[in-house]
Amino acid sequence: MNNLDEIINHAEQYCTKHGTRLTPKRKQVLSSLIQSQKALSAYDLIDLFEKNFGEKIPAMSVYRILDFLETEHLVHKLSLANKYIACSHITCAHDHGVPQFLICGTCNDVKEIAIDKATIGDLKNNVEDAGFHLVSPQLEMNCICHSCAAKQAE
Repeated sequence: MNNLDEIINHAEQYCTKHGTRLTPKRKQVLSSLIQSQKALSAYDLIDLFEKNFGEKIPAMSVYRILDFLETEHLVHKLSLANKYIACSHITCAHDHGVPQFLICGTCNDVKEIAIDKATIGDLKNNVEDAGFHLVSPQLEMNCICHSCAAKQAE
């Protein structure tokens, strides 16, 4: 990712273009997610907010902020881990397709990768053939990163 100021500036411009606002608290929560090397829960963000900004923020406010940031495609909710991560493509202007998240079950490191549209099309067809309707094509995979795998092998 680019430097934090560039990313936040781009996110502000994106919100303005879509008729919304990136308020100071929204910026602070987004900044915390961008700077984190791991996916964070709302309660992780509450703790970070107090540590980094010296003020308490209610859980309901954090959830509302996360909902806004998710709606604006600035963060992703990882249902498998019940945590959030900043979108790795905030500063890009082009379509990135459907994200796939590789989540290390040991250290909670998350890597966002794109899935080929044809693959998602095949999956959607399989879902339809099974008598279901695909609600969200986002995929999350429980993995172990190379670093954690190496430590376990020792």
